[in-house]
Amino acid sequence: MLKSRIDEILAAARLDLSEKVYPEITGNDPILSTGFPVGEVAATALGLTGSMAEDIWFRRKGEHQKIKVNVRHAAATLNGIGIQRLPDYKLTVPMSSTYTVGFYKTADNRWIHLVGGLPHLAQGLVDLLKCDDNRKSIKLAVNEWNGADLEEKIAERELCGVLARSSDEWANHPQGKALKNLPAVTLSKIADSEPIPLTGGKNPLEGIRILDLTRILAGPNCSRTLASYGAEVMRIASPNLPSMETLVIETSHGKKSAFIDLDTSEGVKTLTDLIKDADVFVNGYRTGALEARGFGPNELAQIRPGIIYVNINCYGSVGPWVSRKGWEQLAQTTTGIAYDQRTKSGKPQLIPAAPNDYTTGYLAAYGTLLAIVNRMEQGGSWHVKASLCQTGMWLTRLGATMDMTKATGLSNLENCMTQVKTEWGPLFHLKPAVKLSKTSPKWTKPPVPLGFHKPKWEN
Repeated sequence: MLKSRIDEILAAARLDLSEKVYPEITGNDPILSTGFPVGEVAATALGLTGSMAEDIWFRRKGEHQKIKVNVRHAAATLNGIGIQRLPDYKLTVPMSSTYTVGFYKTADNRWIHLVGGLPHLAQGLVDLLKCDDNRKSIKLAVNEWNGADLEEKIAERELCGVLARSSDEWANHPQGKALKNLPAVTLSKIADSEPIPLTGGKNPLEGIRILDLTRILAGPNCSRTLASYGAEVMRIASPNLPSMETLVIETSHGKKSAFIDLDTSEGVKTLTDLIKDADVFVNGYRTGALEARGFGPNELAQIRPGIIYVNINCYGSVGPWVSRKGWEQLAQTTTGIAYDQRTKSGKPQLIPAAPNDYTTGYLAAYGTLLAIVNRMEQGGSWHVKASLCQTGMWLTRLGATMDMTKATGLSNLENCMTQVKTEWGPLFHLKPAVKLSKTSPKWTKPPVPLGFHKPKWEN
């Protein structure tokens, strides 16, 4: 990709690399069957992380590095779940119900996308619709509702579903307006503290400790990306919440994993003690969930001066939808991506990958790396915010201009793959897509089941 194309993509994200080392990005879209340049966008977001890791390395060692990212490899990471292989183990099905996930037409001829991807969400949707959990019954039930009314009722019950909108309709929606002028990732200083320098080391993020309180894809992908640059990452999961095994395996590279029950005083104390020795806290729950338990950014800045607090969610951290639950499919549906991919009959279609989830994770990792540099220079605690809808709006600003019939696809990825021994058996998976000339990213720990380790930092 030419530097001018990288600048064009960054401009659509309202970001720039004017003072940083530019990555060398090779290849171009279309790779996947979509008109949106999802491979180029993912490669650019990954290039941002590489540029900041290079900057940190230069500050630590006084040495510059070259950065390379291949668009095809970056595009492949957007479907990492489907590409990973466990020959000796049968992965569980990601979705709890195939019927409560999909597009359905409402009484006023609007399309709504339901997501009952976890058992309680699936049950909640069929209870709301007063129907059986099968395609025909759900179709008939949804067709009795006005689209806007059903969308609001779903939100009231803290379930998941949104109307399909064009990008223009989303831009004029109250939530779209709230996000309209924001860059794809934001960074702000929330408290003062002394600078924390980083020197020496074998990797850009050696000595950085990250607490990963996230689920599904975007949040875990952020901390997984940071782990590839040498950070010590501990994934904290609740023993009381359901999980998707295939997603756990895909997003747990380079991490330890521990259970903490925040419904107990012991769990609260354990997490608080971990925070005191952490550098980064990644929160992937909907806005307000962890804050209500006393683990918001301002509270953590008091517990651990110099903390970098990362918020990742679906709908952003401002606007009337901040507390709503969301998924990749819903971000594609509400921001206009699915509308632009609609069939000849008018039915919306999703991109056959998770570009918002993965790319949002890369953007949040970039924001975290930038915050680490700011903390080195001027000190302070920092707040990083990214969302699936901000990423979706980045894509729609660039538009679905690619000829998807010319997509080259993801066959013959052997040179992008590697193998590691895991608790599930040998795992074949994608390597990090970023290449640095001196400290190329890698994961030094294999994926493990949730709760595999004790909640303690390494000595």
